[in-house]
Amino acid sequence: MLKNRSVVGKSSTIASVPLCKQQGTTHAIGVILQKYWLLYALFAPTLALIIVFNFLPNLMTVPLVFKKYYLLRGIWDSPWVGLANLEALFTSPDFGIVLRNTIVISVYRLVFGFFPPIILAILTHDLLSHRIKRITQSVTYLPHFLSWPIVYGIVLALINPANGVIITFLRNMGFTPENLLVSETFFRPLLIITAIWKEVGWGAIIYLAALAGIEPELYEAATVDGAEWYHRIFYITLPGIKPVVTLLLTLSLAGILSAGFEQVYLFYSPLTYSVGDIIDTWVYRRGLLSADFGLATAVGFFKSVIGFLLIITANKLAKRYAGQGIW
Repeated sequence: MLKNRSVVGKSSTIASVPLCKQQGTTHAIGVILQKYWLLYALFAPTLALIIVFNFLPNLMTVPLVFKKYYLLRGIWDSPWVGLANLEALFTSPDFGIVLRNTIVISVYRLVFGFFPPIILAILTHDLLSHRIKRITQSVTYLPHFLSWPIVYGIVLALINPANGVIITFLRNMGFTPENLLVSETFFRPLLIITAIWKEVGWGAIIYLAALAGIEPELYEAATVDGAEWYHRIFYITLPGIKPVVTLLLTLSLAGILSAGFEQVYLFYSPLTYSVGDIIDTWVYRRGLLSADFGLATAVGFFKSVIGFLLIITANKLAKRYAGQGIW
């Protein structure tokens, strides 16, 4: 009898542990919601927009990956074709070229476009004159509000082979400039330079906000101890913005297969397809112009899977080498 009672007591104690943990977790979540309810209320409209315009449309179109879509039948009445769309995607002779171009352009954007906002933010933060600081911020982030068609018009006015300002100047100096708009050599650098010019100021705002959270006393103490400006940058500024840098770098890696459809579509031409045709522009021609919606959806599904795997991997690497990640 005593043995049976002891067994029963132990089993009841063990069975109650998960229930206690569950109740504790529920209580902790309730405390967090009660404490930060205003922040969650402010975030609710954004979450609703993401669900309505991003999550639900993508979820509803997932069956198109495995169907032969007919416009008159709709999504659900179109016939199933299994993995035929994915097979057509991976066996297409153009897919290897557009995948390579997409990765190369995205890597160029990441390598050459990730650090200029950090450098600009540090230089702007160290300016002593508040007036010059405000003017610098306004001038640098103003191009962000220009659409890509306007940016392309500005570039066209500068390097148009007929009467562009820069081309005319070089021609008057005795040079014979190449047509940069159709040059395979200069197409990718042209994309990267214009992208940096357009977004460097806007990206610097995020790092300036992070720099504003660093205590000024740290810089004053370092100056008193004889630290030079580069010492203050490496030992105070960069560690202070490391969480923001890690977050943005991880999110950037998730979009490695999105090389900027609007910019590339405006700048490229049939003469630069070999170096400028990316997945998004290829899908536009195959999916919309050729009405092959199943293939276009398969490409989107492929990009989503790769992006998910990349963000998981980047988050694990950030935790291992930077000591923190997104979650």
